[in-house]
Amino acid sequence: MAVEGSSGRVTRRRVHTRANLLDAAFSVFAAKGFGHVSIEEVCEAAGYSRGAFYSNFSSLDELFFALYRQRADLIAEQVSGALALDGPDLDVPAAVDRVTDVLLLDRDWLLVKTDFLVHAARDPEVARGLLEHRARLRQAIADRLGRARGHTALPAVLGDTDGAARAVVAAYDGVTTQLLLDRDVEHARAWLKQLLTALLTDGSGTLAHTKN
Repeated sequence: MAVEGSSGRVTRRRVHTRANLLDAAFSVFAAKGFGHVSIEEVCEAAGYSRGAFYSNFSSLDELFFALYRQRADLIAEQVSGALALDGPDLDVPAAVDRVTDVLLLDRDWLLVKTDFLVHAARDPEVARGLLEHRARLRQAIADRLGRARGHTALPAVLGDTDGAARAVVAAYDGVTTQLLLDRDVEHARAWLKQLLTALLTDGSGTLAHTKN
């Protein structure tokens, strides 16, 4: 029993150390950019030794990918949670409000995400991982739109629910790119609401109607 208790303490300590390293790395990557950061700088920011780093990550790349997965999973969860609150009918304006209210629009995250995108563009293996995460986000949106099929009509120009989900993600990408440049989070959130409402309705907040 004593061994199990000791193991439990070690496990909890390791989880805590890993979380602190990820938090420190996030700040350092956002400030300096991936490719301009050393393991020593991450360790110094977290207050740990290189030994603590290597007990959790084999390389700076592995830490960077873990950081991206952590934040990307959070966004997917935020979107899924906000879309899960309606019944079969989808109140698009209300759903858009919920999604954009909870969605992570953090400029430091967007800087790290952009670094990851550039890195992925040059490395096919990394690109596959990024595409998988983007597909998960689109699928969460498409699944919700699919549950509303027959109850709520979408603009025909979007095609099927997958097409609508791709349009939603593209709108998010565009708004966050602008946010990187103008640093106006309030305007970005308001503009995203307008874009998504225009995409998924007739543009006025009124649901599109299907011809019989």
